[in-house]
Amino acid sequence: MVKVIASSVRKGNVLDVDGKLYVVLTAQNFHPGKGTPVTQVDMRRIVDGVKVSERWRTTEQVERAFVEDVNHQFLYEDGEGFHFMNPGNYDQVVVDVETMGDDKAYLQEGMTCVLSMHEGIALAIQMPRHVTLEITETEPVVKGQTASSSYKPAMLSNGVRTMVPPHINAGTRVVIATEDNSYVERAKD
Repeated sequence: MVKVIASSVRKGNVLDVDGKLYVVLTAQNFHPGKGTPVTQVDMRRIVDGVKVSERWRTTEQVERAFVEDVNHQFLYEDGEGFHFMNPGNYDQVVVDVETMGDDKAYLQEGMTCVLSMHEGIALAIQMPRHVTLEITETEPVVKGQTASSSYKPAMLSNGVRTMVPPHINAGTRVVIATEDNSYVERAKD
């Protein structure tokens, strides 16, 4: 086990709290004007899937479990779960729907993701930071809107809604940040 300060905890990390392993779902650092800065962490217990929230001072020490982060390539999805292959030794790993979470919308065949492995079991998945998707539908531009500050709703080819600048139209390929579904830029391909 490795001790780290609470403010360095990120989504996908595996923590050992009171002898039980938890995977971090969200981690936020709060710095109030007065008082002590804290880190709010939502976690899921790996054994039974129970979700818990913890709050630590940002300087508090928490134990990070030894987890091996290994690149895996996404193959396909079926009733069993999401199938990934380790390109180094061709071992296949099945990730269940619960572990995959909302990130499943961004999976594309052949995509390389980082699986956090503990004793041969995938505990968490880290998606690539950015993915390229196509806009399937968007609202027309309202005349008079300034291009700098206004965004309009759009639907991506994977069914996720996002906000895009007014000059983006249906059929345009865009780069999206997987962490918060936000528009990054127009795709360069």
